[in-house]
Amino acid sequence: MAFRDHRKQRRPLARFFRSFFYAFRGIWRTFLSERNFRFHTVAAVIVVFCSFWFHIQPIEWVIILLLCGGIFALELVNTAIEHTVDLMTEEKHPLAERAKDAAAGAVCVYAVISVMIGLIIFLPKIMQ
Repeated sequence: MAFRDHRKQRRPLARFFRSFFYAFRGIWRTFLSERNFRFHTVAAVIVVFCSFWFHIQPIEWVIILLLCGGIFALELVNTAIEHTVDLMTEEKHPLAERAKDAAAGAVCVYAVISVMIGLIIFLPKIMQ
């Protein structure tokens, strides 16, 4: 007779909500510890304020929210990669450096594209 772990079957709803706790804890810890995440948070607040100020269209709101959410998600993944690499090796290893640089590069590419899209949305409104 195989051993079955009944804890997993007992409270699936509690486990579901606990996963949100862990997710928000990860976001909060990243906010507290990562300067770039805080910078992107301030930038997103400014962009949302400008979006209200300039009365952007619903499709523009969708784009802005996707861009903000995307940069937050990438920053979180970048932080996870950095912490994982640091956990695996304390030595300066070329592959560890490449992994961390690639993750940071992904954030940078997305940030640059986001700024370009933001300019496409806001410049015509500013120039009026």
